[in-house]
Amino acid sequence: MAAVEILGDYAEEDDSWMDRAACKGLTQLFFPSAAERPQARERREAAARQVCRACGVQSDCQSFARTNHEYGLWGGESEDERHAAGFRLIAPIGVRARSAS
Repeated sequence: MAAVEILGDYAEEDDSWMDRAACKGLTQLFFPSAAERPQARERREAAARQVCRACGVQSDCQSFARTNHEYGLWGGESEDERHAAGFRLIAPIGVRARSAS
């Protein structure tokens, strides 16, 4: 099966690589808690990157995050790093939606 199958107007991604990810069950390591301090983020991301370096699906993970505009650390890459590499987020970090009123 191809990485993406087109079914009418719906694209279904093959995300079976997620079952083989070294980070499975370590969500708190890859996504910041509310009001995370910069030093805590550095330590958390350093630990997450160690997990990513040993992972057999790192490139699939990184590609998924870039394609789907994900937040958090994916494939050893933060949303800031993806943004700097030209992969834009749907809503930039720290920007809140304005009300329509």
